[in-house]
Amino acid sequence: MELGEKIALVTGGSEGIGRAIAQALSNEGCKVTITGRRQEALQQTAEELGVHWIAGDVGNEEDAVRTVGSVIEEHGRLDILVNNAGFGIFKPLVELTLEELEGVYRTNVFGTFLMAREAARHFIERGSGELINISSTSSLKGSSGRTAYGSSKFALRGMTECWRDELRRHNVRVMLVNPSEVITDFAAKAGVQRERSDKKLRPQEIADAIVGALKVDSRGFIPEFSVFATNPF
Repeated sequence: MELGEKIALVTGGSEGIGRAIAQALSNEGCKVTITGRRQEALQQTAEELGVHWIAGDVGNEEDAVRTVGSVIEEHGRLDILVNNAGFGIFKPLVELTLEELEGVYRTNVFGTFLMAREAARHFIERGSGELINISSTSSLKGSSGRTAYGSSKFALRGMTECWRDELRRHNVRVMLVNPSEVITDFAAKAGVQRERSDKKLRPQEIADAIVGALKVDSRGFIPEFSVFATNPF
């Protein structure tokens, strides 16, 4: 698929992987809008990248409906939705609260659902569309301390499989991306210390992989792929 002049919306686009995806799509000629909850950071990133921005919380239904609707109203259509917004809480089962679990699901699962639903309604009407969900290698194997984050990514993976089967008949490509550890502020915000290393993945590697997947001719697609560092040790 040619990416020039495509209309793209990237959630969680103010930093990290989302920012890199927005920049990569913009470099390919897409008209990109980023969204997120922190207006100041969002606006600054948008100005630096030369893209549009809409402040909103993907886990809030009104915000999700407004965000997708605003992009379609502004540009007349939406071609690509990248569901990147997400965060993690890493605690043992016996220390995790229901409020914390619900908070992670509100963004990682419910937020992705709301944005995908609104985009899918438009994609079905148009008979085409690209829906990309950013998951994690945590969706492939459970591990200690990841009840909230890991299970949210398992849920996202399951939803993606359902949507892929449902939307293919409408020429909508639904893809799932599982990044391994990427050098961002994600872990620090979750209270987890991670050693930074030049051998580990950068957001750019994830963005490059997504651009490559989108460039596959629209008669075919890559349903799911993981991105690992070659030698992070």
